[in-house]
Amino acid sequence: MIRGALDRLYLYSGYLAGAFMLAIFVLMMALSAGRPLGLNIPAADDFVSWCMAAMAFLGLAHTFRSGEMIRVGLLIDKLPEKSRHWVELVCLVIGIGFIAFFALYAGQLVRDSWRFHEMSQGVISIPMWIPQIGYALGLIILLIAFIDEFVHVLRGNLPRYEKPKPQTAEEVVEQAIQSGV
Repeated sequence: MIRGALDRLYLYSGYLAGAFMLAIFVLMMALSAGRPLGLNIPAADDFVSWCMAAMAFLGLAHTFRSGEMIRVGLLIDKLPEKSRHWVELVCLVIGIGFIAFFALYAGQLVRDSWRFHEMSQGVISIPMWIPQIGYALGLIILLIAFIDEFVHVLRGNLPRYEKPKPQTAEEVVEQAIQSGV
């Protein structure tokens, strides 16, 4: 039950990041196409930058769980299976520590912006806590994903974020094509 809820959380977070990407596209196209027609969208640069931040942070958990984050495994790949398991756990604990730190302060930033009624300085003045929510929420969901993965690996399972190693030459070529190499 909770597994399905967590997987949906990561998936919907990725969908929301995609929606912000689409919003960036629409805004940029409206700016480009509207310029010759004399159409101007006030504070569009602000909206695009806020959408970009929300897109980047809301997409982190889905990217992590899909095994698409950049991971340098030069050292860990050479370790024996037992040692590798413990190093994997240590890495997850360190990641949880860093992400918890950033998520805590991102949440405090949103709370303080709301408490002090901080407003944006652009052409259109909006409460700053609104665009900051995407940043804080993305970090909180990433923290949940890291804790979820830590518990999964602690139970003796292989990490879900690690893609299986290619077994044939065709699989090596396919992975290289997918990664853009």
